[in-house]
Amino acid sequence: MVQNVQDVMFGLCTSSNVLVHYNVTVSTVSLFRAVDNKRQDLEIRDSKEIDATKLGRFVRMHELRWVTEYNPLTAIGLFNSTVQTHLLLVTDKTSPNHTERMHKYREAAHLFQGKILFILVDSQAKGNDRVMSYFHLKKSQLPAVALYHTPDEEQDVLPLGEVSLEAVKDFCNRFLQRKQAEESLKREDKIFKQEL
Repeated sequence: MVQNVQDVMFGLCTSSNVLVHYNVTVSTVSLFRAVDNKRQDLEIRDSKEIDATKLGRFVRMHELRWVTEYNPLTAIGLFNSTVQTHLLLVTDKTSPNHTERMHKYREAAHLFQGKILFILVDSQAKGNDRVMSYFHLKKSQLPAVALYHTPDEEQDVLPLGEVSLEAVKDFCNRFLQRKQAEESLKREDKIFKQEL
């Protein structure tokens, strides 16, 4: 499995101190994610039921990167994250500007660690037209970024002439400030109703 998933770092641990620290009591594959500081565990109670394919699928389903490319497999990990705000960069990966766009987008992802998941949606990939349709985006409006807040399904879209660190930062900060203000109003309203 490690040979098939070479872009992920792996380690093997038998140290009782480490196992106690992470509360591991049975054979377990633990995936540690930096982007949302979450850990996903796959307990292996019967080694006959697990193979390289199943282990690889577990890793691909639950791994999140600074920028995670959206596909049916990674969607599971994205929606299971504790981070409830997702920023999607909808763009054509075959564009000559793709590498530069991704560099700037990845740079912004580090600034919002634990607050926003950064996702790449390839506009040319089969099935991603549904994502574009959900955000009411046309190919002529790309590249674009779309923010999605999972609890209330609120969304906001910003078509971009070009991806820049400042544009992404400003867009994310405005959205987070608005959500924070909404939460504050809800708390005040709840307190007011309790006082009545």
